Amino acid sequence: MGSNLGDKRGNIARAIEHLTANGDIRVVRRSRDYRSAPWGKTDQDWFVNACIAVATDMSAHDLLERCFAAERALNRVRQERWGPRTLDCDVLVYRDLVSNTPELTLPHPRITERAFVLVPMLDVAPDLVLNGRRLRQWLEGLDTRDVTPL
Repeated sequence: MGSNLGDKRGNIARAIEHLTANGDIRVVRRSRDYRSAPWGKTDQDWFVNACIAVATDMSAHDLLERCFAAERALNRVRQERWGPRTLDCDVLVYRDLVSNTPELTLPHPRITERAFVLVPMLDVAPDLVLNGRRLRQWLEGLDTRDVTPL
């Protein structure tokens, strides 16, 4: 999850509350909140990023729909790619599911390029292997200086 508008940390906390409100999603682990520089479109405010690991019987597509509902609940407006937002909520991995549908690509296609994703993911899934490499190995090639715990 990421937020760079309004109460950034509060937006992350409210998103988690929204995701878990029905009881069909349970947080198993939560990362620390991290301050990170914007990625892609860099002329905007810094972000707060966090990851959660969840337990659910929902399908990956239904989980993604719940993420979109959380974004709507926090008044996310999609005006420009990688632009400012109250909340960005993605499904990064879902068990060992590989998906390449127009709605959902799993694992998320840019995880291994983004320190602001990998650093919080390490908090919740330190042993996760993506494309044959552990998260820490993917981080070795990335600049992590702009991803700091809050």
